[in-house]
Amino acid sequence: MLSFVLAIGLPPALQFVLERLPHDQLSTDMLVHLTGIVGVSLVGGLWPAVAAAVLAGLIVNYFSVQPVGSLSVIDPENLLALLIFVLVAVAVSLVVDRAARLRQEARIAGAEAAILGELSRRAVAEGTSIPEFLDQVRGHFGAESAGLWVLDESAPGKRPSWLLQELSGSPRPEDFWEAGIVEQLDGKRMLSLKGRALSGNERRLLSAFGAHLLAMVQREQLTASQRENVRLAEGNTMRTSILRAVSHDLRTPLAGIKLASSSLRDKTISFDPEEQEELLATIESGADRLDGLVSNLLDMSRITADSVSPLTQPVYWSDVISEALRGITSERLHVLLPDNMPPVDADPGMLERVIANLVENALKYAADSDVVVSGAVGGTGSATIGNAPASELMVIDHGSGIPTDKVLTMFQPFQRANDTTPGTGIGLGLAVAKGFTEAMGGVLLAEPTPGGGLTMVVRLPLSTGVPPYPGMGGGHGSSADR
Repeated sequence: MLSFVLAIGLPPALQFVLERLPHDQLSTDMLVHLTGIVGVSLVGGLWPAVAAAVLAGLIVNYFSVQPVGSLSVIDPENLLALLIFVLVAVAVSLVVDRAARLRQEARIAGAEAAILGELSRRAVAEGTSIPEFLDQVRGHFGAESAGLWVLDESAPGKRPSWLLQELSGSPRPEDFWEAGIVEQLDGKRMLSLKGRALSGNERRLLSAFGAHLLAMVQREQLTASQRENVRLAEGNTMRTSILRAVSHDLRTPLAGIKLASSSLRDKTISFDPEEQEELLATIESGADRLDGLVSNLLDMSRITADSVSPLTQPVYWSDVISEALRGITSERLHVLLPDNMPPVDADPGMLERVIANLVENALKYAADSDVVVSGAVGGTGSATIGNAPASELMVIDHGSGIPTDKVLTMFQPFQRANDTTPGTGIGLGLAVAKGFTEAMGGVLLAEPTPGGGLTMVVRLPLSTGVPPYPGMGGGHGSSADR
């Protein structure tokens, strides 16, 4: 309405200005009015400009063409000029209106491209999930709800039906036919939008959103497939490694036990007491090795199956260490704990296995070095887990250490140093220790020992509860050599 008001009011206003300017050329009047018609076309489009062209032609005829003050035209050339003026005005209005429409469409397309580009950038940079993306779709179009539908073909003997997989907003549609506007993604997925009608440009933008959503769904499916393939590959590696361990490392102590027991039972051979004691020691040592190997295999299977359920409680380091090192006898092992180490939240049985595995690993790989089990009250440096204070236990050796590029792989199952004697283990000690530590909410770290060697750090959160044996706290932490 404003554009038509401008089309009717602008030609008289321009003629009013022309009447006060001295001139005697018809072309001047036509050019001034043509300029006004272009302005009306820019503001209101084609039809207001046509109305302005007709009115301007009549005004020029009345005020500038002989006889002045009449709509009649005497000179044929003037009639032709007026017709050309009107035709040119209409043609210019068409061109201007077309250009304005193209400019508007380009602006809308640019905005749509910017929106899709921003969505793509966020999806890649932030890992946007499908529910979050549906929230963005609903917010952009100002709709009540946006949903992802999938075709259900699982029910045998029934016609396939559409099921709502994800929904943003409300209310929840009871059936696919209540979904509102739908956009086909592929043969088995649809994007729905409910709450308002869409223009042609918005419908094209919805198609672009749908294509992006389909790419996200396919990416999630590919990621899930990759995770499953990795899990299957790890399972195959685990089974292959277990078979290798059973075929070699477990047979070695079994062979020693078999040989020693067969020798003792052989009535044709007589052994003196020292030889009998040595054979019995061989049987006991082989049985202990078998027990350790089988225990690590069982523990590793629990960890990989996510079936580890620690029963955490307040535990003093000194109480657990005494049990963990009960079966370890070595003059190279020294336990140096402060008397006032506070309790930590841990599963006593799991923590014993962690400490035992770390000490046995240090004694095995640092054969010419003393091994020190030490601790720090409240940990050293920034000893925290998340924002919670923590306490640390260190198993320190001065052996050959480990290269920096192999620190991460040393915690993987079935990893052994290259110079390890075959038959001394199957490389599960550190993997089990790390799995149990993380299951208890702690952290297991490997750090270089100053001067050479390796320091294993067990970091567990400080307990805020009451230990089960309050009287056996700090007094048990006196330094002792074992």
